[in-house]
Amino acid sequence: MDTVTSIPGRAAGQAVRQFANLFKLRIGVVIGFTALAGIAVTPGELSAWQSALLGLAVLLSSASAGAFNQYVERDLDLRMARTRNRPFVTGSLRHGPGWLWLIGIMVAGAVAASAVAINPLSALYVFLGAFFYAIVYTVWLKRRTWLNIVVGGLAGSFAVLAGSAAVSPGVSPEAMILAVVLFLWTPPHFWSLAIAYRKDYEAAGVPMLPVVVGDKRCARVILGGTVLLVSTSLLPVFFGLGWIYLAGAATGGAYFLRTSIQLARSPSRQAAMKNFHASLLQLSLLLTAAMVDGALSL
Repeated sequence: MDTVTSIPGRAAGQAVRQFANLFKLRIGVVIGFTALAGIAVTPGELSAWQSALLGLAVLLSSASAGAFNQYVERDLDLRMARTRNRPFVTGSLRHGPGWLWLIGIMVAGAVAASAVAINPLSALYVFLGAFFYAIVYTVWLKRRTWLNIVVGGLAGSFAVLAGSAAVSPGVSPEAMILAVVLFLWTPPHFWSLAIAYRKDYEAAGVPMLPVVVGDKRCARVILGGTVLLVSTSLLPVFFGLGWIYLAGAATGGAYFLRTSIQLARSPSRQAAMKNFHASLLQLSLLLTAAMVDGALSL
């Protein structure tokens, strides 16, 4: 009886994992937090329900872009060991035009809710975040140039701007700097992963930077990008953020710099994955510190 009753539970768990994979919910949650950080660092007030709605709208638009990415890249995912278990590749989810309708409805719902409940400018930024990841990065650039992830990094920046615009139509200097930080963060974050999975990208014919210039040169570019990122991440302190933000940005930044130096010295797969995870820690500490600092300054 226990075995029989556990089968529906396992099936439900597999379905949840499939949809979390398809919609890239882990990335979506991070992008949602960047919008909340944009709210937190912008002088002014926004109701709790509006903040929650915007966070959900950004999450929804990010999820739709993630699903579109997998819909379009099924052929690439099939040729890469890291992505070959994605649901459209395995057939656990049927690849068909119905998904495009669902994705379109999700984006439209997120943008409309933001426009009605908050303001049109914030809604525009919500739309641009999804558009840059789904169309600019996935369709226009990914298969053509190593600059794909550089330009695609604007998707995260628009989430910060959406949060700031929700509070005030004029984006605050703190939020603008955080948007630049998100733009600078994406290349060293993703190129670290690309070094670890360079053979996958070679097999798929995707011109990620390590494929184009090699691991050693890419690792040096990552280090230079990390130095610029960490330096820029400290600038909000000069525009009103306090010691909590400084502590979070400096601690995460110092660790990311350390692992980037190690990667530049020895560009191995292990060092690349360590740097990839360090980038996630750096961003998490920075966003958390920004939200806490912003909340305490109200």
